[in-house]
Amino acid sequence: MNRQNEVLVIIPAYNEEANIRQVVGELVRDYPELDYVVVNDGSTDRTAEICREEGYNLLDLPVNLGLAGCFQTGMKYAYYEGYSCAIQFDGDGQHRPEYIHLMEGKIREGYDIVIGSRFLNKPKDCSVRMIGSRLLEGAIRLTTGVKVADPTSGMRMFNKKMIREFALNLNYGPEPDTVSYLLKQGAKVAEVPVEIAERIGGESYLKPTVAVRYMVRMLLSILLIQNFRKRTA
Repeated sequence: MNRQNEVLVIIPAYNEEANIRQVVGELVRDYPELDYVVVNDGSTDRTAEICREEGYNLLDLPVNLGLAGCFQTGMKYAYYEGYSCAIQFDGDGQHRPEYIHLMEGKIREGYDIVIGSRFLNKPKDCSVRMIGSRLLEGAIRLTTGVKVADPTSGMRMFNKKMIREFALNLNYGPEPDTVSYLLKQGAKVAEVPVEIAERIGGESYLKPTVAVRYMVRMLLSILLIQNFRKRTA
């Protein structure tokens, strides 16, 4: 892949055959200055085949590693290729590329992590998503003293120092508890308001019961487990 920019768009993809053409096609067509890589996480559908047919930049994992392992693969690539910033960008079409340069601007201001926030400066509501996010926001503020309005947002950009952390440490998943841990280690976090689109096609794995279990696991991790977490590199 020929380097065009200091930002790498990492697109984790698991069974995204219904969406991957539109997601990557929009980046290539409207944002040719951005570098990207699709990380196929052992998909059982035609995701990898479509990427090869279209000539997309592809890292093809032979087995499913889950989001943490898939994203870390992309961060290792970003680290060894020397990118200054890397952004997690979902393969289902919900993340919008028009916010990438705005987030990059915050990185240039000196922040380590920039989160694309769905809830920043918005009124509270009683949706399950908002309630879960508020609980995690409270847990992070309690343990770090920092307010993060949308800790569950998957649209996160990381600077070069954070790329190295994710690439060389085994236990760094792109989750709210890792953001909490990094805040405790002195990372500077900023948020920018973003709009999230509806999934283009296919079904989300995050069913209501799965979402509840996820929130409970994140709360326990932020409030308890992160106190004992150690760097491995």
